Amino acid sequence: MSGPNALRAEPTRSVLDRLHAEARGDRLRFLKLAPRILAGLARGRSFFEIATPESMKGCYIPVSREQGELLYLTARALRARTVVEFGTSFGISTIYLASALRDNGGGIVIGSEIEPSKCTRATANLEASGLAGYADVRLGDALETLRELPEPVDLLLLDGWKDLYLPVLELVRPRLRPGAVVLADNIFTFRKALRPYVEYVQSGANGFESTTLRISDGFEYSVYIG
Repeated sequence: MSGPNALRAEPTRSVLDRLHAEARGDRLRFLKLAPRILAGLARGRSFFEIATPESMKGCYIPVSREQGELLYLTARALRARTVVEFGTSFGISTIYLASALRDNGGGIVIGSEIEPSKCTRATANLEASGLAGYADVRLGDALETLRELPEPVDLLLLDGWKDLYLPVLELVRPRLRPGAVVLADNIFTFRKALRPYVEYVQSGANGFESTTLRISDGFEYSVYIG
């Protein structure tokens, strides 16, 4: 192990405080997007056709502090060395995970972010937090950027476009070690879109045991039994 909890140390603590404060502006950002989203829905388009990565590039859509602390504790408990993240955004969740790897003594968070400006900002935020050496944020479509991964993967976070949760899980699954944890965000907010994902991990037929945690807007906690 490597020293005290990185989340309580500088510069990580100050960077997280700043990012969580900035993320509170998402309420206004979503309010400005509302007319476009409502008009698109009225024309029969799906939410994910309307709210494209380009249109959402200013939105943080982060994990909460409570979720971030759970990510940190889970990675520590697993003694994780390899973590994969779908949907890096501005890097808030990445910082929580990289902090755990730093405190575990080493490792890498492999993130994927499709929006170029977010990828750039996430990399800068990791640099500012002192954790850049524990993260590799890859720009592009996760179904391509996450094809090449080291094995075994100890923890997978799904927090990107909801219709890709299941395809990304199926892509990464062959590299998950027995006992690996998969965490998926926004289960309550996108119940319909994520129903196939939840049914897949909760069915007991696909190698997972899973439950929905009532944290934030729903955090699916799955353990890969193999």
